[in-house]
Amino acid sequence: MSAPRPHDLLWGLPPTTLPTAAPAWVRQVLASAQPVVVRRAATAEGRVAIGVRGEQRQQRFAWDMPQALIARQVSPEALRWSGPGGLPALRALVAVSPVLEDTGLAWGPTGGVGYQLASGAQVVHAASDLDLLLRTPEPLDRVRARALLAQLDSAPAHIDVQLETPLGAVALREWAGSARRVLLKSALGARLVMDPWDAGEQAA
Repeated sequence: MSAPRPHDLLWGLPPTTLPTAAPAWVRQVLASAQPVVVRRAATAEGRVAIGVRGEQRQQRFAWDMPQALIARQVSPEALRWSGPGGLPALRALVAVSPVLEDTGLAWGPTGGVGYQLASGAQVVHAASDLDLLLRTPEPLDRVRARALLAQLDSAPAHIDVQLETPLGAVALREWAGSARRVLLKSALGARLVMDPWDAGEQAA
């Protein structure tokens, strides 16, 4: 099993490991064998930052779990949808799959769509966005980013793509824009940078 990365879905956290102040709905989610989502945050060695997702948008609970308790792990790139999907977000996933495959990069759905595909929980609704992750180990130039965004914006639902660089994540929509600096999110926090792939800039 590979080391968990942000947006991976994990199973195996028992409700008994939660703090006593955890809301009842969090315990119910875990008791029903639903997965937790890996968060982008620093933790102690051997632990993984996770978030528990409830039925309502405001129901989000941040915690961390021992890596040794992970019973199953699913990454976004392991998730696909090819069945009938009346909901716009699912139709959008089918529509943009060929575009993303053509990039030659690893990618997959995150957010509500990814959670639903991995867990079977019906969390996607008619107004849901499609959140995607695109792994970019090498720099993606901004001209190519703009061309990719233009293709994705023709989908039947709003799409948000996070470019996963070796240093953190940056929104494709930001990187395709005209601002000199963009917001890079890492386990140590968020920072405005000129080049999300430049380790030297992060160390400055």
